[in-house]
Amino acid sequence: MVHETGYYDLLGVSPKASPEEIKKAYRKLALKYHPDKNPNEGEKFKHISQAYDVLSDPKKRDLYDQGGEQAIKEGGMNGGSNPMDIFNMFFGGGGRMQRERKGKNVVHQLSVTLDEMYNGSTRKLGLQKNVICEKCEGYGGKKGTLEKCSTCKGRGVQIKVQQIGPGMIQQTQSMCSDCQGQGEKFSSKDRCKNCNGHKVERKKKILEVHIDKGMKDGQKITFHGEGDQEPGLEPGDVIIVLDQKEHPVFKRQEDNLRTNVNLKLVEALCGFKKTIQTLDNRTLIITTQPGEVIKPNDIKSIQNEGMPIYKEPYEKGQLVVQFQVEFPEKHWLPEHLMYQLERLLPSREDLLIVDEMEEVDLCEVDVQTQQKTYSGEAYDEDDDDEGPRSGVQCQTQ
Repeated sequence: MVHETGYYDLLGVSPKASPEEIKKAYRKLALKYHPDKNPNEGEKFKHISQAYDVLSDPKKRDLYDQGGEQAIKEGGMNGGSNPMDIFNMFFGGGGRMQRERKGKNVVHQLSVTLDEMYNGSTRKLGLQKNVICEKCEGYGGKKGTLEKCSTCKGRGVQIKVQQIGPGMIQQTQSMCSDCQGQGEKFSSKDRCKNCNGHKVERKKKILEVHIDKGMKDGQKITFHGEGDQEPGLEPGDVIIVLDQKEHPVFKRQEDNLRTNVNLKLVEALCGFKKTIQTLDNRTLIITTQPGEVIKPNDIKSIQNEGMPIYKEPYEKGQLVVQFQVEFPEKHWLPEHLMYQLERLLPSREDLLIVDEMEEVDLCEVDVQTQQKTYSGEAYDEDDDDEGPRSGVQCQTQ
Protein backbone atom coordinates (compact mmCIF):
# COMPACT_ATOMS: atom_id res chain seq x y z
CA MET A 1 0.00 0.00 0.00
CA VAL A 2 1.31 3.45 -0.96
CA HIS A 3 2.16 5.59 2.10
CA GLU A 4 1.40 8.94 0.43
CA THR A 5 0.47 10.07 -3.10
CA GLY A 6 1.83 13.64 -3.29
CA TYR A 7 4.34 12.96 -6.08
CA TYR A 8 1.78 10.95 -8.05
CA ASP A 9 -0.77 13.76 -7.66
CA LEU A 10 1.77 16.31 -8.93
CA LEU A 11 2.19 14.33 -12.15
CA GLY A 12 -1.54 13.52 -12.34
CA VAL A 13 -1.05 9.73 -12.42
CA SER A 14 -2.24 6.79 -10.34
CA PRO A 15 0.08 5.12 -7.78
CA LYS A 16 -0.19 2.06 -10.05
CA ALA A 17 0.99 4.00 -13.12
CA SER A 18 3.50 2.31 -15.39
CA PRO A 19 6.94 3.88 -16.10
CA GLU A 20 5.66 4.87 -19.55
CA GLU A 21 2.63 6.67 -18.07
CA ILE A 22 4.90 8.53 -15.62
CA LYS A 23 7.23 9.54 -18.48
CA LYS A 24 4.36 10.80 -20.60
CA ALA A 25 2.86 12.78 -17.71
CA TYR A 26 6.21 14.41 -16.89
CA ARG A 27 6.84 15.27 -20.54
CA LYS A 28 3.56 17.18 -20.89
CA LEU A 29 3.84 18.99 -17.56
CA ALA A 30 7.54 19.87 -17.95
CA LEU A 31 6.89 21.46 -21.34
CA LYS A 32 3.87 23.33 -19.97
CA TYR A 33 5.59 24.74 -16.86
CA HIS A 34 9.13 25.20 -18.20
CA PRO A 35 10.50 28.61 -17.06
CA ASP A 36 11.06 29.67 -20.68
CA LYS A 37 7.32 29.31 -21.31
CA ASN A 38 6.00 30.16 -17.84
CA PRO A 39 8.52 32.34 -15.96
CA ASN A 40 6.20 32.58 -12.95
CA GLU A 41 5.89 28.80 -12.51
CA GLY A 42 9.45 28.09 -11.38
CA GLU A 43 8.36 26.41 -8.14
CA LYS A 44 5.80 24.23 -9.95
CA PHE A 45 8.45 23.16 -12.47
CA LYS A 46 10.85 22.34 -9.63
CA HIS A 47 8.28 20.18 -7.79
CA ILE A 48 7.28 18.35 -11.00
CA SER A 49 10.93 17.57 -11.74
CA GLN A 50 11.51 16.36 -8.18
CA ALA A 51 8.47 14.05 -8.40
CA TYR A 52 9.69 12.61 -11.71
CA ASP A 53 13.23 12.16 -10.37
CA VAL A 54 11.85 9.92 -7.60
CA LEU A 55 9.11 8.05 -9.47
CA SER A 56 11.28 7.30 -12.54
CA ASP A 57 13.86 5.48 -10.40
CA PRO A 58 12.58 2.02 -9.25
CA LYS A 59 14.56 2.11 -5.98
CA LYS A 60 13.50 5.66 -5.08
CA ARG A 61 9.91 4.92 -6.04
CA ASP A 62 9.80 1.79 -3.87
CA LEU A 63 11.22 3.76 -0.93
CA TYR A 64 8.70 6.58 -1.50
CA ASP A 65 5.78 4.13 -1.69
CA GLN A 66 6.80 2.63 1.64
CA GLY A 67 7.57 5.79 3.62
CA GLY A 68 6.67 8.85 1.58
CA GLU A 69 8.80 11.96 1.06
CA GLN A 70 10.28 11.66 4.56
CA ALA A 71 11.73 8.24 3.68
CA ILE A 72 13.38 9.73 0.59
CA LYS A 73 15.03 12.45 2.68
CA GLU A 74 16.10 10.06 5.44
CA GLY A 75 17.46 7.61 2.88
CA GLY A 76 19.64 10.35 1.39
CA MET A 77 18.13 9.76 -2.06
CA ASN A 78 16.72 13.20 -2.81
CA GLY A 79 20.16 14.27 -4.04
CA GLY A 80 19.16 17.89 -4.73
CA SER A 81 18.92 17.21 -8.47
CA ASN A 82 18.74 20.34 -10.60
CA PRO A 83 15.30 20.55 -12.32
CA MET A 84 16.91 21.83 -15.54
CA ASP A 85 19.38 18.92 -15.54
CA ILE A 86 16.47 16.48 -15.23
CA PHE A 87 14.64 18.27 -18.06
CA ASN A 88 17.69 18.32 -20.33
CA MET A 89 18.55 14.67 -19.69
CA PHE A 90 14.94 13.70 -20.46
CA PHE A 91 14.85 15.67 -23.72
CA GLY A 92 18.44 14.94 -24.72
CA GLY A 93 19.84 18.38 -23.90
CA GLY A 94 22.82 17.30 -21.79
CA GLY A 95 23.90 18.69 -18.42
CA ARG A 96 25.39 21.89 -17.06
CA MET A 97 28.82 21.55 -18.68
CA GLN A 98 27.28 21.24 -22.12
CA ARG A 99 25.13 24.33 -21.58
CA GLU A 100 28.27 26.35 -20.87
CA ARG A 101 29.76 25.50 -24.27
CA LYS A 102 26.53 25.41 -26.17
CA GLY A 103 23.37 27.51 -26.17
CA LYS A 104 20.33 26.00 -24.53
CA ASN A 105 18.04 23.72 -26.49
CA VAL A 106 14.50 24.73 -27.40
CA VAL A 107 11.84 22.04 -26.94
CA HIS A 108 8.49 22.17 -28.77
CA GLN A 109 5.59 19.73 -28.44
CA LEU A 110 3.86 18.96 -31.74
CA SER A 111 0.39 17.38 -31.76
CA VAL A 112 0.10 14.77 -34.51
CA THR A 113 -2.68 12.43 -35.56
CA LEU A 114 -2.46 8.65 -35.78
CA ASP A 115 -3.10 9.04 -39.52
CA GLU A 116 0.09 11.13 -39.85
CA MET A 117 2.13 8.53 -37.98
CA TYR A 118 0.65 5.78 -40.16
CA ASN A 119 1.06 7.45 -43.56
CA GLY A 120 3.96 9.80 -42.85
CA SER A 121 3.62 13.57 -43.10
CA THR A 122 5.50 16.84 -43.38
CA ARG A 123 4.52 19.74 -41.14
CA LYS A 124 5.82 23.30 -41.21
CA LEU A 125 6.65 24.85 -37.86
CA GLY A 126 7.30 28.57 -37.52
CA LEU A 127 9.36 29.70 -34.55
CA GLN A 128 10.98 32.91 -33.37
CA LYS A 129 14.64 32.64 -32.40
CA ASN A 130 17.64 34.81 -31.59
CA VAL A 131 20.22 35.19 -34.36
CA ILE A 132 23.54 37.08 -34.31
CA CYS A 133 22.90 40.69 -35.29
CA GLU A 134 24.02 41.17 -38.90
CA LYS A 135 24.71 44.88 -38.54
CA CYS A 136 27.16 44.71 -35.61
CA GLU A 137 28.14 41.04 -36.16
CA GLY A 138 27.25 40.21 -32.56
CA TYR A 139 29.46 42.90 -31.02
CA GLY A 140 26.58 45.03 -29.76
CA GLY A 141 27.86 48.41 -30.91
CA LYS A 142 30.76 50.32 -32.41
CA LYS A 143 33.97 48.34 -32.00
CA GLY A 144 36.44 49.74 -29.51
CA THR A 145 33.84 51.77 -27.61
CA LEU A 146 32.86 49.16 -25.01
CA GLU A 147 33.35 50.57 -21.52
CA LYS A 148 33.12 49.23 -17.97
CA CYS A 149 29.63 49.47 -16.48
CA SER A 150 29.62 52.25 -13.88
CA THR A 151 26.60 50.81 -12.05
CA CYS A 152 28.16 47.47 -11.10
CA LYS A 153 31.81 48.53 -11.61
CA GLY A 154 32.37 45.71 -14.09
CA ARG A 155 31.21 42.91 -11.80
CA GLY A 156 28.00 42.18 -13.69
CA VAL A 157 26.05 41.98 -10.42
CA GLN A 158 24.61 44.48 -7.99
CA ILE A 159 24.90 43.90 -4.25
CA LYS A 160 22.29 45.41 -1.97
CA VAL A 161 22.60 45.57 1.82
CA GLN A 162 19.39 45.94 3.83
CA GLN A 163 18.93 46.21 7.59
CA ILE A 164 16.24 43.80 8.72
CA GLY A 165 16.55 44.31 12.48
CA PRO A 166 18.75 45.71 15.25
CA GLY A 167 22.28 44.59 14.48
CA MET A 168 21.03 42.39 11.60
CA ILE A 169 21.64 43.05 7.92
CA GLN A 170 20.74 41.11 4.80
CA GLN A 171 22.89 41.10 1.68
CA THR A 172 21.32 40.22 -1.68
CA GLN A 173 22.94 39.86 -5.07
CA SER A 174 21.20 40.32 -8.42
CA MET A 175 22.18 40.70 -12.05
CA CYS A 176 23.01 44.25 -13.06
CA SER A 177 20.08 45.58 -15.07
CA ASP A 178 22.18 48.26 -16.82
CA CYS A 179 24.67 45.90 -18.49
CA GLN A 180 22.55 42.71 -18.32
CA GLY A 181 25.26 40.99 -16.26
CA GLN A 182 28.03 41.61 -18.83
CA GLY A 183 30.03 44.08 -16.73
CA GLU A 184 30.49 46.21 -19.84
CA LYS A 185 28.18 48.34 -21.95
CA PHE A 186 28.04 50.83 -24.79
CA SER A 187 27.01 54.43 -24.46
CA SER A 188 23.71 55.23 -26.17
CA LYS A 189 25.43 56.86 -29.16
CA ASP A 190 27.76 53.88 -29.76
CA ARG A 191 25.14 51.16 -29.19
CA CYS A 192 23.96 49.19 -32.25
CA LYS A 193 20.60 50.61 -33.33
CA ASN A 194 19.54 47.32 -34.93
CA CYS A 195 19.83 45.10 -31.83
CA ASN A 196 19.95 47.89 -29.19
CA GLY A 197 23.21 46.45 -27.87
CA HIS A 198 21.79 42.96 -27.21
CA LYS A 199 24.08 41.43 -29.88
CA VAL A 200 21.21 39.31 -31.22
CA GLU A 201 17.95 40.02 -33.00
CA ARG A 202 14.66 38.07 -33.25
CA LYS A 203 13.91 36.42 -36.56
CA LYS A 204 11.31 33.94 -37.75
CA LYS A 205 12.47 30.52 -38.89
CA ILE A 206 10.33 27.95 -40.70
CA LEU A 207 11.25 24.33 -39.99
CA GLU A 208 9.98 21.40 -42.04
CA VAL A 209 9.20 18.55 -39.65
CA HIS A 210 9.20 15.16 -41.40
CA ILE A 211 7.04 12.64 -39.53
CA ASP A 212 8.16 9.24 -40.77
CA LYS A 213 5.85 6.24 -40.95
CA GLY A 214 5.74 4.33 -37.68
CA MET A 215 7.03 7.11 -35.43
CA LYS A 216 5.72 6.89 -31.86
CA ASP A 217 4.17 9.11 -29.22
CA GLY A 218 6.93 11.00 -27.38
CA GLN A 219 9.53 10.42 -30.10
CA LYS A 220 11.95 13.32 -30.59
CA ILE A 221 13.00 14.94 -33.88
CA THR A 222 16.14 17.04 -33.44
CA PHE A 223 17.19 20.00 -35.59
CA HIS A 224 20.86 20.46 -34.69
CA GLY A 225 22.09 24.04 -34.38
CA GLU A 226 18.67 25.59 -34.98
CA GLY A 227 18.28 26.96 -31.44
CA ASP A 228 18.95 30.50 -30.24
CA GLN A 229 22.31 31.97 -31.30
CA GLU A 230 24.58 33.75 -28.85
CA PRO A 231 28.06 35.23 -29.39
CA GLY A 232 30.81 32.82 -28.34
CA LEU A 233 28.49 29.82 -28.04
CA GLU A 234 27.54 27.04 -30.41
CA PRO A 235 23.78 27.32 -31.11
CA GLY A 236 21.58 24.86 -29.25
CA ASP A 237 19.19 22.42 -30.89
CA VAL A 238 15.48 22.59 -31.56
CA ILE A 239 13.87 19.39 -30.29
CA ILE A 240 10.38 18.51 -31.52
CA VAL A 241 8.49 16.06 -29.29
CA LEU A 242 5.60 14.24 -30.97
CA ASP A 243 2.34 14.15 -29.02
CA GLN A 244 -0.10 11.64 -30.50
CA LYS A 245 -3.79 12.58 -30.44
CA GLU A 246 -6.45 10.02 -29.56
CA HIS A 247 -8.11 8.39 -32.58
CA PRO A 248 -11.88 7.76 -32.59
CA VAL A 249 -11.60 4.28 -34.15
CA PHE A 250 -8.12 2.86 -33.60
CA LYS A 251 -5.97 2.58 -30.51
CA ARG A 252 -2.24 2.07 -30.88
CA GLN A 253 -0.29 -0.50 -28.87
CA GLU A 254 3.37 -0.32 -29.95
CA ASP A 255 3.28 -1.57 -33.58
CA ASN A 256 -0.24 -3.01 -33.34
CA LEU A 257 -3.58 -1.30 -33.83
CA ARG A 258 -6.77 -2.23 -31.96
CA THR A 259 -10.34 -1.58 -32.99
CA ASN A 260 -13.84 -2.67 -31.93
CA VAL A 261 -16.43 -4.20 -34.26
CA ASN A 262 -20.09 -4.39 -33.20
CA LEU A 263 -22.10 -7.47 -34.20
CA LYS A 264 -25.79 -8.26 -34.06
CA LEU A 265 -26.62 -11.52 -32.30
CA VAL A 266 -27.59 -13.11 -35.60
CA GLU A 267 -24.17 -12.16 -37.04
CA ALA A 268 -22.33 -13.60 -34.04
CA LEU A 269 -24.19 -16.92 -34.34
CA CYS A 270 -24.77 -17.28 -38.07
CA GLY A 271 -21.74 -15.58 -39.66
CA PHE A 272 -21.16 -12.08 -40.95
CA LYS A 273 -19.41 -9.94 -43.52
CA LYS A 274 -18.08 -6.55 -42.29
CA THR A 275 -15.76 -3.84 -43.57
CA ILE A 276 -12.98 -1.92 -41.81
CA GLN A 277 -11.68 1.36 -43.22
CA THR A 278 -7.88 1.56 -42.78
CA LEU A 279 -5.87 4.68 -41.98
CA ASP A 280 -4.66 4.84 -45.59
CA ASN A 281 -8.25 4.68 -46.93
CA ARG A 282 -8.30 1.03 -47.99
CA THR A 283 -11.34 -1.13 -47.22
CA LEU A 284 -10.79 -4.51 -45.60
CA ILE A 285 -13.53 -7.16 -45.66
CA ILE A 286 -13.70 -9.53 -42.69
CA THR A 287 -16.00 -12.57 -42.63
CA THR A 288 -16.95 -15.59 -40.53
CA GLN A 289 -18.77 -18.69 -41.67
CA PRO A 290 -22.18 -19.83 -40.37
CA GLY A 291 -21.68 -21.78 -37.16
CA GLU A 292 -18.40 -20.03 -36.31
CA VAL A 293 -19.73 -18.47 -33.11
CA ILE A 294 -18.29 -15.14 -31.97
CA LYS A 295 -18.69 -14.46 -28.24
CA PRO A 296 -18.71 -11.02 -26.58
CA ASN A 297 -15.14 -9.64 -26.30
CA ASP A 298 -13.68 -12.32 -28.56
CA ILE A 299 -10.45 -11.15 -30.20
CA LYS A 300 -9.15 -11.89 -33.70
CA SER A 301 -6.16 -10.42 -35.54
CA ILE A 302 -5.29 -9.48 -39.10
CA GLN A 303 -1.60 -9.89 -39.88
CA ASN A 304 0.39 -7.03 -41.43
CA GLU A 305 -2.45 -4.48 -41.12
CA GLY A 306 -1.22 -2.69 -37.97
CA MET A 307 1.18 0.27 -37.72
CA PRO A 308 4.14 0.48 -40.13
CA ILE A 309 7.40 -0.45 -38.41
CA TYR A 310 9.60 2.65 -37.97
CA LYS A 311 12.36 2.70 -40.62
CA GLU A 312 10.87 -0.50 -42.12
CA PRO A 313 7.59 0.96 -43.44
CA TYR A 314 6.77 -2.04 -45.64
CA GLU A 315 6.53 -4.21 -42.52
CA LYS A 316 3.53 -3.73 -40.27
CA GLY A 317 2.22 -5.00 -36.94
CA GLN A 318 -1.16 -6.64 -36.43
CA LEU A 319 -4.65 -5.20 -36.56
CA VAL A 320 -6.38 -6.60 -33.47
CA VAL A 321 -10.18 -6.73 -33.67
CA GLN A 322 -12.31 -7.07 -30.53
CA PHE A 323 -15.96 -7.96 -31.05
CA GLN A 324 -18.90 -6.51 -29.13
CA VAL A 325 -22.16 -8.48 -29.49
CA GLU A 326 -25.41 -6.52 -29.34
CA PHE A 327 -28.25 -8.55 -27.83
CA PRO A 328 -31.86 -7.74 -28.81
CA GLU A 329 -34.15 -5.74 -26.52
CA LYS A 330 -36.59 -7.63 -24.30
CA HIS A 331 -39.84 -8.82 -25.87
CA TRP A 332 -38.26 -8.56 -29.33
CA LEU A 333 -39.87 -11.89 -30.28
CA PRO A 334 -43.55 -12.73 -29.71
CA GLU A 335 -44.01 -15.21 -26.87
CA HIS A 336 -45.63 -17.86 -29.06
CA LEU A 337 -42.44 -18.00 -31.19
CA MET A 338 -40.08 -18.44 -28.24
CA TYR A 339 -40.64 -22.18 -28.26
CA GLN A 340 -39.45 -22.45 -31.85
CA LEU A 341 -36.33 -20.41 -31.05
CA GLU A 342 -35.58 -22.55 -28.00
CA ARG A 343 -35.72 -25.71 -30.12
CA LEU A 344 -32.91 -24.29 -32.31
CA LEU A 345 -30.64 -23.25 -29.43
CA PRO A 346 -28.49 -25.50 -27.23
CA SER A 347 -30.69 -27.05 -24.53
CA ARG A 348 -30.98 -25.33 -21.16
CA GLU A 349 -29.95 -26.87 -17.85
CA ASP A 350 -32.72 -28.50 -15.84
CA LEU A 351 -33.10 -27.22 -12.27
CA LEU A 352 -34.34 -29.38 -9.44
CA ILE A 353 -36.55 -27.23 -7.15
CA VAL A 354 -37.13 -28.34 -3.58
CA ASP A 355 -39.31 -26.90 -0.80
CA GLU A 356 -36.36 -25.33 1.09
CA MET A 357 -35.65 -22.96 -1.78
CA GLU A 358 -37.02 -19.36 -1.94
CA GLU A 359 -38.24 -17.73 -5.11
CA VAL A 360 -37.42 -13.99 -5.44
CA ASP A 361 -37.95 -11.22 -8.01
CA LEU A 362 -35.25 -9.77 -10.22
CA CYS A 363 -35.40 -5.96 -10.36
CA GLU A 364 -34.05 -3.35 -12.73
CA VAL A 365 -31.13 -1.29 -11.38
CA ASP A 366 -30.72 2.45 -12.00
CA VAL A 367 -26.91 2.47 -12.02
CA GLN A 368 -26.58 6.26 -11.84
CA THR A 369 -28.81 6.58 -8.76
CA GLN A 370 -27.08 3.60 -7.20
CA GLN A 371 -23.67 5.29 -7.53
CA LYS A 372 -24.96 8.51 -5.95
CA THR A 373 -26.42 6.48 -3.08
CA TYR A 374 -23.10 4.80 -2.35
CA SER A 375 -21.23 8.12 -2.52
CA GLY A 376 -23.62 9.64 0.03
CA GLU A 377 -25.18 12.16 -2.36
CA ALA A 378 -28.63 10.56 -2.27
CA TYR A 379 -28.99 10.66 1.51
CA ASP A 380 -31.14 13.37 3.03
CA GLU A 381 -30.86 14.86 6.51
CA ASP A 382 -34.57 14.35 7.06
CA ASP A 383 -35.05 10.74 8.20
CA ASP A 384 -38.80 11.00 7.66
CA ASP A 385 -38.42 11.70 3.95
CA GLU A 386 -40.70 9.42 2.02
CA GLY A 387 -39.81 7.48 -1.07
CA PRO A 388 -37.18 4.86 -1.89
CA ARG A 389 -33.49 5.83 -1.54
CA SER A 390 -32.17 2.91 -3.49
CA GLY A 391 -31.47 2.86 -7.20
CA VAL A 392 -33.27 -0.48 -7.48
CA GLN A 393 -36.82 -0.43 -8.75
CA CYS A 394 -39.10 -3.45 -9.01
CA GLN A 395 -42.03 -3.70 -11.31
CA THR A 396 -44.94 -6.07 -10.88
CA GLN A 397 -45.20 -8.37 -13.82
